[in-house]
Amino acid sequence: MTVLDRIISLASPDVSLRRGIRLADSGKASRAFPLLAIAAKAGNADAQYRIGRCYLEGSGVPPSRMEATRWLKRAAEHGRVDAQVALATLYLQGLAVEPSTNPATGAGSLLFAAEAATEPDFETGAKWARMAAMAGSPEGQALLAYVLTFGPESMRALGEAHQWYERSAAAGCAQGHLGYALSLARQSTDQKTMQQVAEHLRHAADAKLGSATYLLAVLTEAGRGVQRDPVRAAQLFHDAAEKGQPAAQLHWGVKLLEGQGVEQDRVAGEWWLRKAAHAGNLLAAKLLGDFYVRSGPLPPNYAEAANWYRRAAEGGDADAARAAGSLYLMGAGVPKDEEEAARWLRISATAGDAGSQVDLANLVKQGRGEPEDKDRIVEWFSAAAESGDLTAAFNLGVCLAKGIGADPDEQNAALWLRRAAEGVPEAQFFYGRMLAEGRGVPTDLEAARSWFARAADLPDAQVALGEMTLNGRGGSRSPEVALELFKKAAAQGHSGAMFALGAMFAGGHGLPPDQVVAQQWFRSAADRGHGHAQLMLGRYLTSGLAGELDPEQGRLWLERAAAQGITDAEADIAALAGNSN
Repeated sequence: MTVLDRIISLASPDVSLRRGIRLADSGKASRAFPLLAIAAKAGNADAQYRIGRCYLEGSGVPPSRMEATRWLKRAAEHGRVDAQVALATLYLQGLAVEPSTNPATGAGSLLFAAEAATEPDFETGAKWARMAAMAGSPEGQALLAYVLTFGPESMRALGEAHQWYERSAAAGCAQGHLGYALSLARQSTDQKTMQQVAEHLRHAADAKLGSATYLLAVLTEAGRGVQRDPVRAAQLFHDAAEKGQPAAQLHWGVKLLEGQGVEQDRVAGEWWLRKAAHAGNLLAAKLLGDFYVRSGPLPPNYAEAANWYRRAAEGGDADAARAAGSLYLMGAGVPKDEEEAARWLRISATAGDAGSQVDLANLVKQGRGEPEDKDRIVEWFSAAAESGDLTAAFNLGVCLAKGIGADPDEQNAALWLRRAAEGVPEAQFFYGRMLAEGRGVPTDLEAARSWFARAADLPDAQVALGEMTLNGRGGSRSPEVALELFKKAAAQGHSGAMFALGAMFAGGHGLPPDQVVAQQWFRSAADRGHGHAQLMLGRYLTSGLAGELDPEQGRLWLERAAAQGITDAEADIAALAGNSN
């Protein structure tokens, strides 16, 4: 404080106030504050308000929301309307800090207490907003209307809020224009009303309110209340994005990516989506994942996609959660991890995404997921199946047949599988097996053979139909047709079909024997882990039946078969040991 300031401070508080205001207006906040404090302590409401603002803004003094709250409250209690508005705003934003009333809490602890934001105090905020509104403050009227619209249910009064918004808008308050536009839109969406909505949004947008600019862009893009103009809408989205509006950043980014109403710029579009995503917009994060999954000038970047999908999924976006789960299922951009896939699919499934429910349920059928998932998969499949989803009907039938997520119920399983068989080849095969084995339905070999024939693009169905055709079960016998069916399945890697071919060429099935070809098929099946094929290959090699004698390799194959529980292999090994002695 200069000598002049000290002299003035000895004068009346009004003189100190005037000198403090002049210093503050000339940018000398540190010199202004002591003079303003003198007037504030003397009870001057104007000075108290200014001191509160100094503490709030850190102007001439270290910022302190607790001190700001204290001084603004003094000014508000003296009828200072702008202090009432500022105080209401602090309480509604959860930024007001009350001094501790605990006697054990000393001044030192308050000095170093963290002034973290708390939950909004709508009741106290409404009290100060109402005082300002009743005094004619347009800002106070808009704040009060906000509380009456978005506050706790017990405080809401949309009719009164509409009136306060209208009064605030009539006084030219930007927040009033915005609130009144939204209130009008809630009441009616006819063309005349929407024209009024657009007009009030335009006033608020002219006052640089980003949310109003964004909403005006939405109306302009759709042609609601204003003439449809994609180019103008794009510009408004850009303006709102520049003002930090995340939803506008999202829209502007999409328009740049796709060239909607603006020249396409994928690099800038991705940048704006990032800004929106970092601001917490979940859809922007999800769209970034989509952006990196799609191929364009550059190949897909699944690792980057997984990062953004996870971010959106953690916020509860069901589509992103399913996408993240899919990447973990495929091992695209992330290590293949079915447990991690189940975790993300569970988020989406719980949100009601039918596809994720099916994917998660399929993982549960394979033994993945959490124990509680089993209790839900039948419920999920049932809901989808009842709505006509044939794939869900198939999965429900499998769950009921195998007792996954419910007690085994083969009769109901057969009913659902029969329904699914109208369009799902896997269900046709499964239902054919139940008919052939008499599980849940009376045995009907002819019908089973018919269903296997309908599913004949599936290797399992080809093998099942081949077996019935070879043995004449459920219809005529034809080794030649069976041979072709087994070859089709074998070409798709089916080890059972390879074993069947080996058995057919080994003799006794209506075809000329060919032991060399038989051994080749047994080897193909054995290499794929087929236990009985390993037994047969071991026998061929230890006996030289196909012209290749290799007792050592033959014994190894017999041991592999025995390890799978093939008792005949154990007997052969024992016989070999006896012969060697």
